[in-house]
Amino acid sequence: MSGYRHRDAAALFAALAAPFLVALALVPFRTDLSATNAALILVVAVVAVAAVGTRTAGAVAALSAAVWFDFFLTEPYQRFAITEPDDVETAVLLLVVGLIVSQLAVRARRLRTTVITDAAHLSSLQGTARLAEDGRSPEAVVEYVRRELVGLLGLGGCRFQYGTLMGSLPRLEHDGGVWLNRPGRVTEYADWPDGETELRVIGGGHYYGRFLLDPLPGPLPPEQDRLVAVALAAQAGSALDTAGLDHLG
Repeated sequence: MSGYRHRDAAALFAALAAPFLVALALVPFRTDLSATNAALILVVAVVAVAAVGTRTAGAVAALSAAVWFDFFLTEPYQRFAITEPDDVETAVLLLVVGLIVSQLAVRARRLRTTVITDAAHLSSLQGTARLAEDGRSPEAVVEYVRRELVGLLGLGGCRFQYGTLMGSLPRLEHDGGVWLNRPGRVTEYADWPDGETELRVIGGGHYYGRFLLDPLPGPLPPEQDRLVAVALAAQAGSALDTAGLDHLG
């Protein structure tokens, strides 16, 4: 099972367990605690789950909070029944507010992640451009890109191979897809294929070599990461072309 699936499963478990544990902890205080205050505390638990989980986890947490609010904190206790109209209204509001707030929390987390990711991508591309502008050797640019690819794509390793097209390997293409072209058959991958995957380096219309990516087993990185990897390879190709190194036509 991939790391993403482990994380999603953990978030769903937390969505079920966290509101239950919070409601249970409030039981000794339920006669002194108003239903509104108890509901607000449960909303905090829902937000905490949504902040680290998925939209589904946030929705499950909101539903779980409403259920355990009913069971533990409204009369008759330890029964799924509410007799007081005010408690019914509070339970419904808890569910609605929990759903809304949890979805907002998930959206805010994703926006924050996107901003951080975009900044990291920009930093990688700017770093390559600075090396070229400073007159560094094309080998230095290639080495910089190689290191960036390892971190960007979560690789186990990566090496650059100059000027050879031997073998038929899956290829990271310009559209961010990973394909293997064979006579009469084209395969597209959703997970990293076994063995190495090539990322070709072309500059000025000339082929100079390829990065041989050695990925860890699991799903492909996000499309945006793969497109940045292609852009980095293109910068390496531009540096090689500017230096006028030998190429394969």
